[in-house]
Amino acid sequence: MTKQEAPGSYRDFIERFPELGRAWELARDGEAKTRFDTKTKRLIKLAVAAGALREGGVHSAVRKALDAGASPDEILDVVALAASTLGFPSSVAVYTWVREAL
Repeated sequence: MTKQEAPGSYRDFIERFPELGRAWELARDGEAKTRFDTKTKRLIKLAVAAGALREGGVHSAVRKALDAGASPDEILDVVALAASTLGFPSSVAVYTWVREAL
């Protein structure tokens, strides 16, 4: 899968609030210095978005995980691993968001 362009809403937000865009860039710079490989980082970010029940974050994390080489099965495994912590209704919601992004 090829790297996808950022969604229009993100681009619009950054254009409207460039200082916040720079803050996001700094956060990404810090993330880049962690010891995990890119695919693992993206799967962790998916788990965090799922745990926070952030639909947009889940969509974004799925796209970025695919770009980093994660398979759809690996992405769905994150949902399965989260189920006992999130509970079943939340897990089904996250599963729906993941499938939309896949």
